[in-house]
Amino acid sequence: MEKFIVSARKYRPQNFSTVVGQSHITTTLKNAIANNQLAHAFLFCGPRGVGKTTCARILAKTINCETKTAEGEACNTCNSCVSFDNGTSLNIHELDAASNNSVDDIRSLVDQVRFAPQAGEYKVYIVDEVHMLSQAAFNAFLKTLEEPPPFAIFILATTEKHKILPTILSRCQIFDFKRITTNDTVEHLKEICDKEHITAENAALHIIAQKSEGCMRDSLSILDKIVSFTGGQLNYSNTLEHLNILDEDYFFKLLQYAIDQQLTDALLLFDTINQKGFEGDTFLEGLLEFFRNLLVSKDAKAAMLLDVATDFKNKYIQAATELSASWVISAINCMNDAAINYKQSRNKRLSVEMALIKLCYLNQAIELSNDGEGLSKKKRVDAVKPIAFKGIQFIKLPTTTAVVNAPKNTSAQVNTQPEATLTIEQEKQPLIPTKTAATSNTTTSNTTTKKPGLGSLSKIRERLLAESNQNNQSIALTNEHLQEAWQLYIEKLQEQKKHPFVTQFKAANVQLTDENTFNIITGSSFQQKFIEQERSGLINFLQQRFNNKFLKYNLIVEETMDEEQPVDETKALTKRQQWDILVSKYPLIKQFRDRLNLELDY
Repeated sequence: MEKFIVSARKYRPQNFSTVVGQSHITTTLKNAIANNQLAHAFLFCGPRGVGKTTCARILAKTINCETKTAEGEACNTCNSCVSFDNGTSLNIHELDAASNNSVDDIRSLVDQVRFAPQAGEYKVYIVDEVHMLSQAAFNAFLKTLEEPPPFAIFILATTEKHKILPTILSRCQIFDFKRITTNDTVEHLKEICDKEHITAENAALHIIAQKSEGCMRDSLSILDKIVSFTGGQLNYSNTLEHLNILDEDYFFKLLQYAIDQQLTDALLLFDTINQKGFEGDTFLEGLLEFFRNLLVSKDAKAAMLLDVATDFKNKYIQAATELSASWVISAINCMNDAAINYKQSRNKRLSVEMALIKLCYLNQAIELSNDGEGLSKKKRVDAVKPIAFKGIQFIKLPTTTAVVNAPKNTSAQVNTQPEATLTIEQEKQPLIPTKTAATSNTTTSNTTTKKPGLGSLSKIRERLLAESNQNNQSIALTNEHLQEAWQLYIEKLQEQKKHPFVTQFKAANVQLTDENTFNIITGSSFQQKFIEQERSGLINFLQQRFNNKFLKYNLIVEETMDEEQPVDETKALTKRQQWDILVSKYPLIKQFRDRLNLELDY
């Protein structure tokens, strides 16, 4: 039985013309060979599986070929080509720098460079994965790489160009390999399938090419694996099943559910996808790419950016014509937010389902309309009109406002004003609406005209006027009343658990100045700050207590640092009082503070 050889080795290119997707490099190398302008050192860099080592071997075989073709290719029939194909050529040396990266390995290679080839014109040294060499190995390689013998050619290959020393880069002719396009990969897979008598659908080969991400070696490995799985019959469905890839038909179904607002069907479809082993992030990424393809399909010029099978391009274009660009953009934003927040979510399934709910009700949740000034978001109301109420006018109640005359008077004189605004007490009573604007009130000197149908309205007005006259009586400000109100406010502070304020208010003294003014005397600026913080609450309390809006007070600070004041040991001392007692007992402390320019926190 013939031994099986994987396609990546069996169909490795043997000439420059069979290299896939790197025509810019193969053409340059063939012209350099034809014009005898070969450099002594090459650096092939690029992604994995794109043909770097293959091109290095073809170059080594071609420059030693005894009978080159007219196109500058190796003949594959001379002794040099045959020995090269059989792996017995002495003119080519390959070194894997990933496992031979020490200084001794490079020195051994440099020692071999001194010997001229026994047959052929050039000795070629291929160093694969050259970025794995150590710093010392690079330094040992520099001199030989810069000035090798005329018969020695070095070809370095790497996937990580940025890890190579600049001194190495400057001594090489650099060739950048690119990823193989999906179309080139599909065409190459078709050729291999024809040679191997494999039946394969174009959509299946396109899925393989997409999965390989521009790596020809990976695509050939996937092809061998699926051929073994399907018995040589490749179709779209079994390729998706083997590669565990989400079918785009799922996304087209989900799109239709979202447009028709069939939330239940959308959630059941996601449950089916989840049961097949697809994680939520894979689903969101696939759905996000699906909406991106829809947006690209909106414009015929951008449709060339679609990296999908030919069978699906028409399907994308047809679906895109039925959707507005604003809806697709909103869907992309919704899915992008869900994909970003997926990793941080604790309930990952719920986060995906919430994204599907937003998607299904996207038309109702947000509407993008062009109002002439660009796109603007508008919330949609489901055809619900607000109830139209008739205008309601209110009856203005006549009232009296209390005016406090001179401060000496203990009782306020009442002055009636027709059609005055409501007082605070009257605002608590509900206003009485009238049905028509024709109704009006006429008030003259504390008398109201009764309107038919209003019942006991006149009695209510009389009661309000009586309460207003009673409540507007001010209380005379005396020392006795002032001390009583001061103690009541201290009790109020205790109820509010403002203990520092209680202490300072107890330490302060109040003195009556006139019938509308009194003084608050404090012993320090520290105590003054506490009382000042309660200014609004204190003045409102006292004005309501005495029913006098003209009531005010002055805050006076009388500091007594030099005189020794008796200290009430039953009361809690303030920090300033504690400092004064400490300085009086120990005068050196004050001198210590003055010399160091210390500031006290009190």
